[in-house]
Amino acid sequence: MENYTYNSFTLQLEGLNFTKDFVYTVLFLFLAFYIFTMTLNLGFLILIFIEKNLHQPMYILFCNLTVTNDILGNSVVLPRLLLDLLRPPSERLIGYYECVLQAFITHMFNTASHTVLMIMAFDRYVAIGNPLRYSAIMTNRMVMKLTVSAWGVAFVLVGVLLGLTVRLSRCRTFMQSLYCNNAALFLLSCENVFINNVYGLTFTVVLFTASIGSMVITYTKITVVCLTSKNKTLNSKALKTCSTHLLVYLIMFFSGMIIIILHRFPQYSEEKKIAAVLYHIVPGALNPIIYGMQSKESALLHPACDLSWKAARQHALRYGAAAVLSAL
Repeated sequence: MENYTYNSFTLQLEGLNFTKDFVYTVLFLFLAFYIFTMTLNLGFLILIFIEKNLHQPMYILFCNLTVTNDILGNSVVLPRLLLDLLRPPSERLIGYYECVLQAFITHMFNTASHTVLMIMAFDRYVAIGNPLRYSAIMTNRMVMKLTVSAWGVAFVLVGVLLGLTVRLSRCRTFMQSLYCNNAALFLLSCENVFINNVYGLTFTVVLFTASIGSMVITYTKITVVCLTSKNKTLNSKALKTCSTHLLVYLIMFFSGMIIIILHRFPQYSEEKKIAAVLYHIVPGALNPIIYGMQSKESALLHPACDLSWKAARQHALRYGAAAVLSAL
């Protein structure tokens, strides 16, 4: 018979369970990956800050992705997870409000990753589909509006998600999870969580539908532009810069899908835990590498790098739009 503890403010996390022979090996590997990820992302942020030719909307938007999910998101989850590896299961305790905050930050950053990648796709379409008006469209004000919108949508969606969970009373203290998240929190309640399940499913469907839909529409339009353009140089550069963005999106998407799929199979609980850790480590480590390798090629495509709007207009008037596209 299950023991109930009502509205306790001390919760227990399941964490990762390894034998003593493997604990320090796993700890060292995860710590090395965490340091590696932080170093890469901080280094890339510094590079964007000091390199003036990278002061472009595309890289400014990427900074949102780097700071939110790769740096802050990982720092909220991984350090505590590593400490819990050294603790016996009975001592993996966390305060209720601290747990709610961790869950909010985790969901907030994960949701913002999708919304930021969506506006980055819009940026790529404008740069390729309408290069002569790029500087007029993607102004600093527009970039700020898009950024605030991405964060605002994520804040509202996650705020409602956690708000529905916080209203519930709790009759359990043990969470079958590596870190705090919405599902683990509302499963602590003995009340009816039908509304939580419905909203959580709706939240996931809406986010993924909007995310996937925006990518399909954007890249379909970009493909049409490339197919109708006779400029092979432009098409080659477009392929390089778009493949960078698309690869980052696919890594994040499939990393998240693996966790969702494994969640449906309780017999793979340990595999789900490893997938949850890799979801934080892998994208965070690969994103700066991918964008770092492609930064030079991407900068060549970006109209703001070599030609100001006035220069592009002069070239268009004198040599025609085709000459300008060849120069970008």
